[in-house]
Amino acid sequence: MKIRTAILGYGRSGSTLHADPLETLSEDFTVKAVCDIDPDACKKAEERFNCSIYTDYKEMLRQEELDLVVIVTRSNQHCEMTCDCLHAGVNILVTKPWCVNVAEAERMVAAEKASGRKLLPWLPARWGCDLMQLQGLVASGIIGKVFMIRRREFSFAVRHDWQTLKVNGGGYLLNWGPHIIDQAMQLAGEKVVSVYGQLRQIINPGDVEDVVHAILTTEGGTILSCEYSMAANTLPNWVVQGDGGTIFVKETEIEIHKATFPDVKDAVDYGKQPEIEVIREDVEGDHRITIGNRYGDSMVVYPEIAAAIRGEADFPVTTASALELTKVFDAVRQSDETNQVVTL
Repeated sequence: MKIRTAILGYGRSGSTLHADPLETLSEDFTVKAVCDIDPDACKKAEERFNCSIYTDYKEMLRQEELDLVVIVTRSNQHCEMTCDCLHAGVNILVTKPWCVNVAEAERMVAAEKASGRKLLPWLPARWGCDLMQLQGLVASGIIGKVFMIRRREFSFAVRHDWQTLKVNGGGYLLNWGPHIIDQAMQLAGEKVVSVYGQLRQIINPGDVEDVVHAILTTEGGTILSCEYSMAANTLPNWVVQGDGGTIFVKETEIEIHKATFPDVKDAVDYGKQPEIEVIREDVEGDHRITIGNRYGDSMVVYPEIAAAIRGEADFPVTTASALELTKVFDAVRQSDETNQVVTL
């Protein structure tokens, strides 16, 4: 069974990150319709897929028999569009951020339950090659018990699009949080219990933040420091600290500093330093991130979407985990506004 699919929003992401796998995986998906308010975008989609074109998604829902709608519009539109599509009896894949706050998330989850259809949050960074490599290394115990995870991205790029306006659900907390904050949470693998956040608007126009710094604490005591900031790209993207060493990740390179502690029994030798073994790329290249995408490969994710829609497997990203992430985002914003630690 081919999954009859519509793309709602055929902009930069809709026409690439989503249209590309839908087109390539033609044995699983068939694009029946595209909806966008931009005539040029509609024309390109019609020429590419030979599909029906709409400027009103509600009209599309009335006219088309669909199994899946992929929502790739402005963040402030996700909740209403998702609920409307679910109520129309269509499964939904909604791009990140799936909504702008917890109230919207809870409304969407309720709509999914009432409809009997599936709501799939798009969090592709969970398939990120760096995260998956780190998960394996941490599980191996190579640096012992992890107590701190630092996740960072940097840029001096200035935006001039809808992402710079609060009314659109813009801002880097919602735009980059689903990458950097969620990845740190996934690596920790524990529920976040407290949040401290600082948001700043530095170089972008508009009225929302372009700098995000969040410090999260998990129920097991692991500290997560997540940052998107304006800087030259010279610092590590990941620093994962354990009681037996540290892992550094700089884009595609992983370097492991493994500590071997001396057998010290005399108080006089308390300051004797451990031996540090630096592990870079080995003969087979096991410690180098060379395959895949740091933010997830849509060609890898979409077969799992197909399996979920057909009822063959559960989608790895649950609405419950997406809701927990949204709670963290709300807490970061609340913490910034009050300059207080927020307990979840």
